[in-house]
Amino acid sequence: MSEISYLSSGSLATIGTPTLWGVTIAGVLLLLALDFLVTRRPHEVSLREAIGWSVFYIALPLAFGVWLWYEYSSQQGIEYLTGYLVEKSLSVDNLFVFMLLLAAFAVPSVLAQRVLLFGITGALVLRAIFIALGAAALQTLDFAFLLFAIILIVTAIKLLRDALSGHEQEVDISKMRSVRLLRRFMPVTNEYHGTKMVVKLDGRRTLTPLALVVVAVFATDVVFAVDSVPAVYGITEDPYLVFVTNAFALLGLRALYFVLHAALSRLVHLSYGLAVILAFIGVKLGLHWAHGIWDGVPEIPTLASLGVIIGVLVIVTITSLRATRHAEPGPTEVVKERL
Repeated sequence: MSEISYLSSGSLATIGTPTLWGVTIAGVLLLLALDFLVTRRPHEVSLREAIGWSVFYIALPLAFGVWLWYEYSSQQGIEYLTGYLVEKSLSVDNLFVFMLLLAAFAVPSVLAQRVLLFGITGALVLRAIFIALGAAALQTLDFAFLLFAIILIVTAIKLLRDALSGHEQEVDISKMRSVRLLRRFMPVTNEYHGTKMVVKLDGRRTLTPLALVVVAVFATDVVFAVDSVPAVYGITEDPYLVFVTNAFALLGLRALYFVLHAALSRLVHLSYGLAVILAFIGVKLGLHWAHGIWDGVPEIPTLASLGVIIGVLVIVTITSLRATRHAEPGPTEVVKERL
């Protein structure tokens, strides 16, 4: 069984040796390169192709979890599996926003997977930055866990409030700050030019709508990283496990989008479930922080967290499908306002 090391500047336990980090990052980059290779020629994604890639991107992290379990311990295996499940659940929420942005920008179906891939790449970079910042905070700030707990509980309250209000809004791209900023500096064409984000018209460099939608997707990535990273730090304090759970959850989004495209509109109770999960992890983090000060404060075991998360996801999936059993399947045009 491999040993668990500690970050040099603090007391965070991690299995991430330099070799393991290097191999993992190289593997993630290789998978991203493979995805870009697959999407180099724009085409409509068939259900068969999407299912094939989805199976691959589900089997790969599960196999990695089995390896962690036997190479290190059942504790690391459970933490990884729980963190992956949380991140995968939150990533489905990402898909709602991606779907809305693709519809708002009228992205041609043949370009959809390229836009998604750019969004996933941006999300990975942002998550890596937030994970590093989170690790630094946990090593230097005594109240870091309390801060993460507050972020998650506030996010959960906002999600629940939006879900209870039943108020859904369409994305108005003309009001998005990122889009308005780009248009102030460069002209934008009204038509897509394949996978090109910049074209030359009348001797002047001009942005295509593809550039705008990619920037808009990047902007939403920042919003999701704010609650995603603290959520998984509520499951495990190991920065390496936090990174791999995020990476595996995000890498499969491109294919998962096309598998769930029609079904996403039926998950009408997902926001309730995510609100409960984020609030639960927030409470777990708060208790963990308090336990470090007062020994008598109980903590929530990771295995119990896994049970709660699975239970919540099963319940909201069943209730969503029952609530929409008479609805006609199809892509949704609106989602809960998160931006």
